[in-house]
Amino acid sequence: MTEQQAITPEDKGVLVIGGGMAGLTAALEAAEAGCEVLLVEKSPYLGGRVARTNQYFPKLCPPTCGLEINFRRIKDNPRIRVLTMAEVERIEGNAGDYDVTVKVSPRYVREDACTLCDDCAKACPSERKDEFNFGLSKTKAVYLPHNMAFPASYVIDRDACPSGCTACAEACKYGAVDLDQKEERHTFKAASVVAATGWAPYDASKIDNLGFGKYENIVTNVIMERLAAPNGPTGGKIIRPSDGHEIRSVVFVQCAGSRDENHLPYCSAVCCAASLKQATYVREQYPDAQITIFYIDIRTPARLEDFYNKVTDDENLELIKGKVAMVEEDPATRDILVTAEDALNGRKITRAANLLVLATGIVPQTEGLPEGFELDEFRFVANAGGKKGLIGAGCVRRPEEVSATVQDATGAALKAFQCVRRANHG
Repeated sequence: MTEQQAITPEDKGVLVIGGGMAGLTAALEAAEAGCEVLLVEKSPYLGGRVARTNQYFPKLCPPTCGLEINFRRIKDNPRIRVLTMAEVERIEGNAGDYDVTVKVSPRYVREDACTLCDDCAKACPSERKDEFNFGLSKTKAVYLPHNMAFPASYVIDRDACPSGCTACAEACKYGAVDLDQKEERHTFKAASVVAATGWAPYDASKIDNLGFGKYENIVTNVIMERLAAPNGPTGGKIIRPSDGHEIRSVVFVQCAGSRDENHLPYCSAVCCAASLKQATYVREQYPDAQITIFYIDIRTPARLEDFYNKVTDDENLELIKGKVAMVEEDPATRDILVTAEDALNGRKITRAANLLVLATGIVPQTEGLPEGFELDEFRFVANAGGKKGLIGAGCVRRPEEVSATVQDATGAALKAFQCVRRANHG
């Protein structure tokens, strides 16, 4: 552990917690308005969940272009300091005058020296589950988080390393591997703090009647994104997890945990459009596949109405209004049997599918946020009330799509900028 050290210029700046799309936007907008910014991200890379997404809706374009532009803006802006593998431990003080303590975990690879030559990974004898792909694939213990990772540097999972192993360090001819790195703590003076810690999918294994974790051919919507992504565990080919076979039928179940007093009592806002988007993934690869979507209500307002009409104008896509009561597996075929109410026709029906996709809801990642942030009844950050200068941005504040997240984070940057101006200039 190193001695605490200040890493800010004379003026108090903005601390942004979280390096996903909301955090990137808030940091860039504040910095380009003239603020000094420290961007803190707990994972080894920036980009958050957007980096793990195959396509945006409704344009169905990959997120890599937008992320690349933002990464370039960060590189070109000397006002932004980025700390990955870092967590905010403590925030003390008041609006305009916060003292922040940040813990930085060792990466064991020097970002400034890593050339991405891959020699370290080739020499590594150990493997780990790939968190970026939800454990559907493996990496070496020394790994690049993904092919567009920023910072563009390998990282070492020491928990996955054999005791005493130094193969990666011996293989690195650039001296980038540093197995002696230690945990550090830094202090930062901030006028304002933006929480952009994002969201996580609801744990589908808690929903007893939907079979996730019990049957191999049931996945969640976030896993479906990785199955369809070119840099995913299957190279972008959507296949049946149990045997790798091609898909002839898919069932999507909406509101998996959302709008349910036993799980998430609120609507997660984006799940309907996300499932329609994922239906296009299936249709692109399997022109004749049968697609069924069980829903409570389809919520695709405003500009998403045309997207809804375009996707559902498909004779092999069926929308059925009704809640799923039971999910079973056919032991002979390992197909998933989905029994649900067909509310519009007043009957119970069963659909068989090679693959079942659960549209799990959005859970705000407020666990571990420093004291001072006010949370609402659903544990989203509530900007109204609370301590001034502590601001939420993006899905930690409310469920929303990427474009709305960017707008919300831009507003958070403006609020942070106002705090900075008051603190530094009166």
